Amino acid sequence: MFKYPKVNYIGNKEKIAKWICDQFPNDAKTLFDAFSGGCSLSYDAKFRGLEVYTNDILKINYHIANALIQNNSILLTKEDIEIIFSGEPFEGFMFNNYSEVFFFPEECKELDLYRANIENLDSVIKKSLAFVLMRRTMIRKMPYSRFNINWEKIVQLRDEEYSYDKYKRKRAYHNKSFKYHFLQNVDEYNNAVFNNSKNNVAYNDDIFNLLDNIKADIIYLDPPYTGTMNNYFGFYGLIDDYISGSKTVPFENNFVDKKTVGLLFDKLFSKLSNFKYWYLSYNNSSFPTKDELLYLLNKYSNNIQVIERKHNYKITGKEKKENNKEYLFIVKNDLYQENIKKSYATAEL
Repeated sequence: MFKYPKVNYIGNKEKIAKWICDQFPNDAKTLFDAFSGGCSLSYDAKFRGLEVYTNDILKINYHIANALIQNNSILLTKEDIEIIFSGEPFEGFMFNNYSEVFFFPEECKELDLYRANIENLDSVIKKSLAFVLMRRTMIRKMPYSRFNINWEKIVQLRDEEYSYDKYKRKRAYHNKSFKYHFLQNVDEYNNAVFNNSKNNVAYNDDIFNLLDNIKADIIYLDPPYTGTMNNYFGFYGLIDDYISGSKTVPFENNFVDKKTVGLLFDKLFSKLSNFKYWYLSYNNSSFPTKDELLYLLNKYSNNIQVIERKHNYKITGKEKKENNKEYLFIVKNDLYQENIKKSYATAEL
């Protein structure tokens, strides 16, 4: 039995991936996970034997998918790990840009060394596995597991005595080395790799650039939940900077702004003709509301079902936890068969 590894991703569907996949129709053979994030849903779908296509605009999320979904067999070896951790730390991109911003100067020099060494691995998949494990190490050393905390607060929370006095926990893992965390997690990630005998593919693009070119039975939509803690570039953009070796810019079509998100959803729904079934995750704390989303979806289908369940994300406040509901919109595309006929007729001509 293969097990999804610890990823630490805000909004991750790990606890409800099975519930969502249980709703998939029996005739579905292919799935496009359009906002794949930490890939927990894709991982469950892959385990069930679906051919899975993933996409996420964040580079690090692409590497998660490349390592766990597209990858069917490649693992990091002892020799690969020796390559990653060989040599002397030096002053590079991380040192010059993020010393005493997110990490201490010596830690940034170590990260610069490991980033350079990852380029010496002999396959793209191994590089993805290394990036994902390095992400895990960086997250483990970061209070609150996200990169939007100011330096003074980081230093305070990494002080084990302060943490114990304040929270009755020393959180010593924040001060363990990158190498320590890497070695603690590498077996778990290697053991998560499996072959489902399908041609799974990972993409890294703006979703609107892909919708016309990918066909699948199911499209699963898990965009950022507008009005909640949903600034994924703010949470994890640093890791994209680390991979790129340069400052990246916030992406467009980010589903963050309440003023534009309704138009974005309408634009998104209008481009889903390649998919027989649409599955959309959202919750009752987000914008647009359930009724507003139903109004938009009804423009494109009369066959819509909404199911719901209680679900709490770790960052949700105590008061909201008691009332938080997760929605799953299930849409059967009324125009799907018509589009197939049109495509067939065009091919015949």
